[in-house]
Amino acid sequence: MAGPLADFQAQLNTYSMRAPGHIGIAIQDLRTGETSGINAGAEMPAASTIKIPVMVEVFKQLLAGKFDLNTKLKLRRSDKDWGSGDLAGARVGSSYTVQRLLSLMIDVSDNTATNMLIRLVGRQNINDSMTEYGLTHTRLRDFIRSEGNGIRWALRSSPADMMHLLGKMAKKELVDEWASGAMIDILRDQRHNGLLPQPLPVGTDIAHKTGTLHDTLNDVGIVYGPGGDDRYVIAVMTTDLRTLESGRRFIRGVSKMAYTALNKLATLPDDGSFNPNAESEHAAPQMPDQKMWAPPNAAPAPTTGAPAEVPAAVPSPAP
Repeated sequence: MAGPLADFQAQLNTYSMRAPGHIGIAIQDLRTGETSGINAGAEMPAASTIKIPVMVEVFKQLLAGKFDLNTKLKLRRSDKDWGSGDLAGARVGSSYTVQRLLSLMIDVSDNTATNMLIRLVGRQNINDSMTEYGLTHTRLRDFIRSEGNGIRWALRSSPADMMHLLGKMAKKELVDEWASGAMIDILRDQRHNGLLPQPLPVGTDIAHKTGTLHDTLNDVGIVYGPGGDDRYVIAVMTTDLRTLESGRRFIRGVSKMAYTALNKLATLPDDGSFNPNAESEHAAPQMPDQKMWAPPNAAPAPTTGAPAEVPAAVPSPAP
């Protein structure tokens, strides 16, 4: 490792010495395949980042023809979890399409929607698929049950696992090309944007998923360059935090350093030499229009029976 990425690793080493708790970082430059990190292989509480593997299994079974985005699931009392999202307050027996549940699970981190999708695809199938994709620390040992401390051990992953999974997604190799693109579009609509995106230039395109517990903050995502190319994957996980605010500051600091270093690396020509006078790529693009994500030739999902739009306010800490 040399040049900007070596400098970045040195920055990470120094910065992590002041970490407010146990931390893990994994970052991959998608142009070169080079990686950086601290404790990247550490198994840690996944919190709501575990919802990305759930989404992956939904798309895997969707492509296998087991159901489609318009398939409706009925809410059961056993699905309900009040830790995050409003669906727990809905009437038992209410119906929601798979498409609607995916959006609620990722973009507002609704735990009840997540439990409905876990019930649909099967918890063991999710774990088996993550093993097939090469993840070594990612396990879903229960449904989402935010009450009590057991959730710390029920939902597990590592920064390296999340980097690997999102890297395959960014390269359009996760499930298949269409599924990868559809999952990225969902992640782009994330409404909890106070961690990785917060210090980046306004309009920076990022597809990501956060996770929060009582003493845990995580954010993992794909950050895009000004031309729309997938620039890098970043996974930052923190736990045993003194305060959540200290974790927020730490994740934002890592995000800012990564953006600066990886944009500098993007100015390297193919021969590997670095031109400090190269045109700056720090000017961020406008956010893309909200995309409709539906399988090829599929009709739009019906809107009847869908819950009211969830407000954009950040809910109380939850997985």
